[in-house]
Amino acid sequence: MELTIYLAGQIHDDWRNEIRKKAEKEKLPTRFVSPQENHALSDDIGEKILGEQPNKVYRDEAASSVNNFRTRVLLQKSDAVIAYFGESYKQWNTAMDAGAALQAGKPLILVRPESLVHPLKELSNQADVTVETLDQALDVLTYLYE
Repeated sequence: MELTIYLAGQIHDDWRNEIRKKAEKEKLPTRFVSPQENHALSDDIGEKILGEQPNKVYRDEAASSVNNFRTRVLLQKSDAVIAYFGESYKQWNTAMDAGAALQAGKPLILVRPESLVHPLKELSNQADVTVETLDQALDVLTYLYE
């Protein structure tokens, strides 16, 4: 059984590749999808498709509509979602994607460090599983195949 897992979270560091490499090492039959990981393309996609916008507000709105479309399609086609909240970046998109996963009835693994227990308590309470590390999230996926 191959599962498609949506990796929700910030795109500023390499956490997704860490998950992919560990899943490959464990020989998990998984396929990972995610938001656009090329940050420049993610920011530019609205103008790339719709043309130059009159200001930064319209530029951001054009990009977010295309990015939201991508997220919605890939998330809905996924079997489960891993939402990663790290220490380094503001996580608004992660929270939005986790909420969308819950609304769509997708199984959700929430990854958050101990320092974010309080601010994420309601979201954690709604997740199927809450863990503190990416290794623990991968252990949850591995358990599906045991």
